[in-house]
Amino acid sequence: MGKTVPSYRIALETEIYSWNNFAKNLSSQEDLEAFEQIMDACRNYASAGSNATRPVVFEAMVMSIMLFQRKKLDRLEKEMETLKSS
Repeated sequence: MGKTVPSYRIALETEIYSWNNFAKNLSSQEDLEAFEQIMDACRNYASAGSNATRPVVFEAMVMSIMLFQRKKLDRLEKEMETLKSS
């Protein structure tokens, strides 16, 4: 018997693809690059998303994006503290 539910990675790519019209209508190249970065963050955390076993793929995507942003903020805060103490 085959799988009745697509793998998370396939479901993730389907969800990302469904946002193509949104991405195409972003007003600047900077916005498009930021959008692509957060979609890549979702791909980077695909293993965690797969193991989260959430019925809605977008929930795991949002958690991946928040984790990506939190790590980026932490790095910037540490860099700022280093610059302040120099």
